[in-house]
Amino acid sequence: MTPLPRLVVVLGPTGSGKSALGIRLSRALGGEVVVCDSTQVYRGFDIGTAKVLAAEQQAVPHHLIDLADATEIFTAGEYRRAALPVLSDLRDRAKLPILTAGTGLYLRALLEGLADAPERSEQLRERLAQRAATKSPGYLHRVLARMDQGSAQRIAPADTPKLIRAIEVCLLTGKTLTQIHEDGRHKLQGFEVVKIGLSPDRATLYAHLDSRVHTMLKGGWLDEVRRQIAKGIPVDAKPFQFIGYSQLRAHLEGQLALDDTISEIQQATRRYAKRQITWFRREKEVQWLPGFGDDPKIAARALQTLKPPSNP
Repeated sequence: MTPLPRLVVVLGPTGSGKSALGIRLSRALGGEVVVCDSTQVYRGFDIGTAKVLAAEQQAVPHHLIDLADATEIFTAGEYRRAALPVLSDLRDRAKLPILTAGTGLYLRALLEGLADAPERSEQLRERLAQRAATKSPGYLHRVLARMDQGSAQRIAPADTPKLIRAIEVCLLTGKTLTQIHEDGRHKLQGFEVVKIGLSPDRATLYAHLDSRVHTMLKGGWLDEVRRQIAKGIPVDAKPFQFIGYSQLRAHLEGQLALDDTISEIQQATRRYAKRQITWFRREKEVQWLPGFGDDPKIAARALQTLKPPSNP
């Protein structure tokens, strides 16, 4: 039987060196990088999302970056739909896909598939939001509890976006969100998935993340935010909810001193890294490497892991 082509997944928390390792593996193994990151899909938001520099993208092709404008909504389902033809093309060209994964939900959507949930109904969502604004606290949670007790137990009473989505699904399909999730998942086919995880020492990672904020600011992050504000990108656009961009906008609008802004960004980034570590530790069949992806020793171990078995 002909072996399946491989799909290499490099996963780990922000700042762990996924991009550097992805580039190194691509060069060594004849691959191309497929980015799996919910922030890097947005055009114009580059420095704070740690996009690979344009020159490096030219040296090693990168896919699934800059797919959406700042005012668009981009979901995990849309990521999967964009990724599948890219992976098919790489397979046809006998190129090894190196997936650099920072967003666990996007990775899960690609590898495990998503439930066949209905499209968003902006009209319905607006009605639900308006109704909630006129009712007592906890109204949406009580509504959901009557329709889908299982989802109500999982979703916090204050998590309005998730409550609205769960109610929306019930109203549009006549099924609970739990039922929707149990039906219709389609796993990725046609690849042997190999997962490599980067797990640097926690204290060293946090120190690196704190330092990286200063590096990004020296690299023009604040000017990038100014440009996006000048373009008229509204404060409620998705990218302005990203770590760093929300704080820097608040600073530019006079709401935060720069020192406080930097401190808040650093703290939020460390918390995000911790959440990523928790998420990725639940991934199955990951070969964990105890260091950063830009460390030559870690890269060598990753290459050894991916070395094809010798013929008997």
